[in-house]
Amino acid sequence: MIFHETPVDGVRVIEPERRGDDRGFFARVYCEREFAEAGLVNHYVQVNNSLSAKKGTLRGMHYQLAPSSEVKLVRCVRGALWDAVLDLRPDSPTFGKWFGAELTAENRLMMYVPRGFAHGFVTLTEDTEAFYLVSDFYAPQEERGIRWNDPHFGIKWPVEPTEISAKDAAWPDYDPEYHGVERFRGIK
Repeated sequence: MIFHETPVDGVRVIEPERRGDDRGFFARVYCEREFAEAGLVNHYVQVNNSLSAKKGTLRGMHYQLAPSSEVKLVRCVRGALWDAVLDLRPDSPTFGKWFGAELTAENRLMMYVPRGFAHGFVTLTEDTEAFYLVSDFYAPQEERGIRWNDPHFGIKWPVEPTEISAKDAAWPDYDPEYHGVERFRGIK
């Protein structure tokens, strides 16, 4: 695997290193040892799968507060999506900064989302399917979200979302107390 740095501290885009011949190719998409050597979380407790039927479907920006904060490893297995992460760690040199990348079934890239980040995506094709590993169990009492178009952060989405759940559309404007960013203090 090839671990690409991004402009946001701790976030990686991971590219499978293909070994191919006339039959096709083989590529490793996860290796506990390689993740540990790269300084990344290498233990996951859930594997989630989502299907978005319509192009322009937005899911996010979700996260869980500490002590239930999650690391996510996200891959698009059908169609295409634009994956976005937002740094909510108050001690981070990139606090409040976001990064986005296109993940497709064809490019097979993965987004590594550290603890203390909000995460979401918008689909670029119909019938887009995402598959992701999560390091902590879902804890509804610790769930929070940042509204996808909160002007405090100014995420530049590549397409205007056309499908948004009522829950995702209703997340409040950024408020450090509600959004619990102090609970991310010290998370690296």
